[in-house]
Amino acid sequence: MENLPYGALAALVGLSGGLVLGLAARLGDFCTLGALESSIYGGDHRRLRLWGIVLGTAIAGCYLAQAAGYIDLSQTLYQSVRWNPWASIVGGLVFGYGMALAGNCGFGALARFGGGDLRSLVVVVVMAVFSFITLNGPLAPLRITLFPQIGAESSQNYADLISGLTGLPPLAIALPVAVLCFAWALSYAPLRRSPRRLVWGLLAGLAVVWAFVGTAWLADQSFGEVAIEGPSFTAPLGRTLIYLMTSTAGGITFSVGSVIGVMAGAFIGSSIRGLFRWEACEDPRELGRQVTGAALMGIGGVVALGCSVGQGVSAFATLAYSGPVTLACIGAGAVLGLRHLIGGFQPG
Repeated sequence: MENLPYGALAALVGLSGGLVLGLAARLGDFCTLGALESSIYGGDHRRLRLWGIVLGTAIAGCYLAQAAGYIDLSQTLYQSVRWNPWASIVGGLVFGYGMALAGNCGFGALARFGGGDLRSLVVVVVMAVFSFITLNGPLAPLRITLFPQIGAESSQNYADLISGLTGLPPLAIALPVAVLCFAWALSYAPLRRSPRRLVWGLLAGLAVVWAFVGTAWLADQSFGEVAIEGPSFTAPLGRTLIYLMTSTAGGITFSVGSVIGVMAGAFIGSSIRGLFRWEACEDPRELGRQVTGAALMGIGGVVALGCSVGQGVSAFATLAYSGPVTLACIGAGAVLGLRHLIGGFQPG
């Protein structure tokens, strides 16, 4: 292990965390769009309330790790860049609407592809391409003009904000928030009777903490060569695609490891449950809808600096200003998209 380059070590951190998240998707039914669909149209709130377990675990774990000196959350992307509310709102809405059209977010598409759904491979590739079109390609100048990313000069999280007003340490702010997340989740009796989901919700939250702590240790050891990262699946899809095609453009990184880990975990999980089966798209209109949705997610995710997992879990875990706002806008965009689809709207 000592002879491995730091990028490879970061990839192993991402691979192990991604493996757990992929298993959580398949064995614990952890899915953003699926949670909204089953809650709104199926009357089953277990998957939605599971988010309380994931977030409660991630928030408590991250702030306990910071209090213990294992990580400085201010060095994460979500807090080192000045929060742009419009980027969170516009990017979140665009991402959420695209998620509904595509039938999955980037994380969900990776998990479904790991289960044999070839349609999700189309979503992953198109989303990866459009994320880099927006990040560094033809749409980059427009993105930079409309949603400039400026380094933060002050704290960008709710825990430090409230700490400054009350004098309480950030941990004393974060732990009650985590408790509220757990209470919201466990107040729903059907979820309490689903130990499988509860266990995988805890493990998914711990996977996020592991990612931050692992990359923080590597960042310290490498003198900043490795960035402190949590799981996210928008621009990392593009980085992984480029790496698989060229083995260059930044080389192997945490992003590459986490993407491959989710697919591997999903494959293992779907195989354990006997759910692995090859599926393909037979309806050209469905394919057009998925391509459109994937393109929107690639654009929206880069604008918002993260996806339903990147902002909705990783940024939320640090209590960054952007996390709850972006997650709420992703949810609103997804609900709007689902209503359009149910009403018969078909793009293209």
